[in-house]
Amino acid sequence: MSVDLTPEQLQIKDSITRLCQKFDDNYWLARDNDGEFPEEFCRAIADEGWMGIAMPEKYGGSGLGISDAAVMVQAITESGAANAGFAAIAIGIFGLNPVVVFGTEEQKQRWLPPIIKREDVACFAVTEPNTGLDTTRLKTRAIRDGDRYIIKGEKIWTSTALQSNKMLLIARTKREDETARPIDGLSLFYTDLNRDHVEIRPIDKMGRKCVDSNQLFIDDLPVPKEDLIGEEGKGFRYLLHGLNAERILISASMVGLGRCALKRASDYARDRVVFDRPIGMNQSIQHPLAQSWAELEAANLMAFRAAHLYDSGQECGLEANGAKYLAAEAAFKSCTNAVMTHGGMGYAKEFHVERYLRECLIHRLAPISPQLILSYLAERALDLPKSY
Repeated sequence: MSVDLTPEQLQIKDSITRLCQKFDDNYWLARDNDGEFPEEFCRAIADEGWMGIAMPEKYGGSGLGISDAAVMVQAITESGAANAGFAAIAIGIFGLNPVVVFGTEEQKQRWLPPIIKREDVACFAVTEPNTGLDTTRLKTRAIRDGDRYIIKGEKIWTSTALQSNKMLLIARTKREDETARPIDGLSLFYTDLNRDHVEIRPIDKMGRKCVDSNQLFIDDLPVPKEDLIGEEGKGFRYLLHGLNAERILISASMVGLGRCALKRASDYARDRVVFDRPIGMNQSIQHPLAQSWAELEAANLMAFRAAHLYDSGQECGLEANGAKYLAAEAAFKSCTNAVMTHGGMGYAKEFHVERYLRECLIHRLAPISPQLILSYLAERALDLPKSY
């Protein structure tokens, strides 16, 4: 495989970079201060047809691959939009992958075009307060009641729920003691976020103020059986199919964020003069930045290697998880170095790098922690005993 972007991918990068110029540093600083959702940015992405970049042309998408979507999200974060810009549109880019792969023709016709046009906005209701990363132990229940399901439970860290009218929701249709394995009782739904039955409580958090994260309290939510994706009890397997795509896009976005921070640090180091010389002449400034460049470029290669495997239908779990680990760690170090390079001004909002540092922590932690990725790699790549 080539490590270079194709002419078409370079065109994607150029188009997204030009679009993002309308949403400059001051725009994202203002959103970080006032917490207002960046709807005009999302609208611009949708209006220019980018929301459906990886969805089939038949339903209004572009029919391109995850590699192309990775180019797009990386250009967004590298522009200075950072994690906020990525998170605002993420669910629309890859979240409905289970519908594309496992949904019926009727469901695809009903659900995909409105997401691509941003007539519908969806959120991803998976994580629960008391299960964390142990997704197979989810407690939210979906009980069949004639031609519908009644769902009750709690979800947490559900991004963009305040903006959404739809949600991709995983719930247990059979109790754990009724199945051979916990994953066999989980089912996947795409349904209306009915606020008569779902209370949404925003979480006040460290970064990405303009893209809401929430706790959901679901109380007897009625869901038509037509909103079940695929078969009962196979929802966790359907969810897994989209997780590698999620890991890849997060990896590419984190490389973009790291590059953005690195450029700001390098520009500052060239311009800032102390003791009659630019601080960029000092190796104590140069070396951490050079190291970040190398680490980001290595993570980028792994991310696009994983994307290539995904698009060609090959197994890519190791590469996707490895890329997420490398990119998150490299971006964290790059953002930290950017703050340190700026000295005291790195702590000032007007220089933006403190925002990058706060936002990079989100995908260092989630949707899978670095420790769990290392355990997975140890087991799957090195054939070591399972540790959890």
